[in-house]
Amino acid sequence: MAHSISQVPYPSNEPILAYAPGSNEKKEVLEMYSQLYHSNMDIPMRIGDQDIRTGDTASMHPPHDHKHSLGTYHKASSKHIDQAIEASLNAKHAWSQMPWESRASIFLKAAELVAGPYRAKINAATMLAQSKTIHQAEIDAACEYIDFLRFNVAFMQEIYESQPENGPGIWNRLSYRPLEGFVYAVSPFNFTAIAGNLCASAAMMGNTVVWKPSDHQIFSAQVLMELFKEAGLPDGVINMVFGDPEMITNKVLESPDFAGIHYTGSTEVFRGIWGKIGTQIARYKSYPRIVGETGGKDFIVAHPSANTQEVATGIIRGAFEFQGQKCSAASRVYLPESIAKEVIEFVKAELETVKMGSPEDFENFVTAVIHRGAFDRLTNAIEQVRKDSEAEIIAGGNYDDSVGYFIQPTVVRTSNPQYTTMTKELFGPLVTLYVYPDKEWTQTLKLVDGTSEYALTGAVYSQDRYALEEALNTLENAAGNFYINDKPTGAVVGQQPFGGARGSGTNDKAGSASNLLRWVSPRLIKETFVPAKDYRYPFLGK
Repeated sequence: MAHSISQVPYPSNEPILAYAPGSNEKKEVLEMYSQLYHSNMDIPMRIGDQDIRTGDTASMHPPHDHKHSLGTYHKASSKHIDQAIEASLNAKHAWSQMPWESRASIFLKAAELVAGPYRAKINAATMLAQSKTIHQAEIDAACEYIDFLRFNVAFMQEIYESQPENGPGIWNRLSYRPLEGFVYAVSPFNFTAIAGNLCASAAMMGNTVVWKPSDHQIFSAQVLMELFKEAGLPDGVINMVFGDPEMITNKVLESPDFAGIHYTGSTEVFRGIWGKIGTQIARYKSYPRIVGETGGKDFIVAHPSANTQEVATGIIRGAFEFQGQKCSAASRVYLPESIAKEVIEFVKAELETVKMGSPEDFENFVTAVIHRGAFDRLTNAIEQVRKDSEAEIIAGGNYDDSVGYFIQPTVVRTSNPQYTTMTKELFGPLVTLYVYPDKEWTQTLKLVDGTSEYALTGAVYSQDRYALEEALNTLENAAGNFYINDKPTGAVVGQQPFGGARGSGTNDKAGSASNLLRWVSPRLIKETFVPAKDYRYPFLGK
């Protein structure tokens, strides 16, 4: 067999299409949206080389049109999880032994498929399943996922090229083995790209995967499985299962071959999984890798020197794009007295122009929240604000679930910096403002740092460089992704590796080589060319 040292294509971020009126991409995605809307799909699980239909089904509905059925998906029993684990272990040897260049080519082909023939389909599916505007679908399901695939391949090569120093007559080298066993991927509803990356990043490094997507993202998860298959991913490398999350997780954690979990979701659930792993740690062949990105209570803090229009725009985009259903979404804002009125007036005036409705209408900036549970949680919070004396709704506050789960972008002002909407993660289109005296800038930074258990994203707006430096220092541990004069959302793969600490996760930075390193177990090989033949060292001589 011939050998060579390969260089993968140098990655660059996928350009974001505009979907302007009259554009080809707008026409294509709307045609695909209509086709999928009327498709009435029957989605099986994928285990090994089999599409599994159990007859135990649940229905899928667009959040913005919840009376319409998109079809059904089939749920697993415990035996199907055993089968998925077995399929992943059966596929492990051949997949892990495949040359890394061949693994890379599969995922590079997947990126090209998303960039081309799959673009309209994966975007339209995301618009339907997760009620995203076309812009939010494009930057997520198309561009971010393409970037994950291309950049991760480059990071994989970078990792493999990282080798130790050598001594005289000695050759040291590292081989980066996949983990011993299988990886469990648990993905959320809100980002198609995250769903595809949680399973693909581990698989790229030679692991096989049992993947459980969110019940509310299965419609677009199926498109990802179609994509993997067309790209040439062998059967059993990624096994997709649906159903009761607690049952599935418990079955996975019972296996001695459980090698790691790649998770995005709630902090409470992640802590529960970590606890279960800990109580049965002796069961496993190796200490499992635990990688998770969880909740956030993300902030914007403005200095008196900040530009008011920039702050207001950061609030609107940061809090209300994708209905605030981003773990990075701005949900608590600190404004100085001297500029608060002007910022608030601008926010209120701009929100008057925001349109809400189906993502099929490209004039809509806001669509529906994901499901009934989210709608109830948020409307209960809105009604509680109406009852409380220390908070008031200053914009929005209306909602309607007759057609879809629609909640108007809502701005709350509170006199209590520890008010519940300043501290509790609500995950929706509600942002709370607290106004502080200008002279209390330093104290307010400490307040920002100490208010939340989370530490995912945060932003500071200021034209004063000394103030910015003070914020950077005081808020050093308050956010894993920190933004200066920008909204705290919209991390780009390869530019802003994403993740936070404290209650927000393990901060393993998706979109960087550090995340991929979690899915390998390095083996050091030392080769001595002329071995010693006498145990005696020189110091032993008389």
